[in-house]
Amino acid sequence: MTTVKRTSCGMEQYTNTEMIVRQDILAKAKELADLLATSSEVQFFQQAERQIAGNDHVQTLISQIKKKQKEIVAFEKFENRAMVEKIEKEIDALQDELDSVPIVSQFKQSQEDINYLLQLVMSVIRDSLSEKINVESGSVARTSCSE
Repeated sequence: MTTVKRTSCGMEQYTNTEMIVRQDILAKAKELADLLATSSEVQFFQQAERQIAGNDHVQTLISQIKKKQKEIVAFEKFENRAMVEKIEKEIDALQDELDSVPIVSQFKQSQEDINYLLQLVMSVIRDSLSEKINVESGSVARTSCSE
């Protein structure tokens, strides 16, 4: 059971733990996540992801890159720098071939778009909250009464 303390202004006061589990905040966060999931950026990302998963050429290139990465680890254990450098060049060539596939570059762009969208949402939340409180010191920016 959560014990709520009231300040002299009549406001409820919660501990950090109670704030983390407040159901209204979690519900709004879920609602925001659901909205983001329906954004065109996320929809395009999911479509590109499905196309990549079904593209045999892309999957082959990805498998070859992973195999070469494992080879590098093995040659690094044996301290064979020459083979490591040779395989790194092979990986670069495979990566260039992979990046030249249009759906792969579109997929990478969609990842960047989603990242930008998430950063934008976080900035809006941070800025909106900063208008109400001084986040650095934890003090209230505008108060009409004191405790």
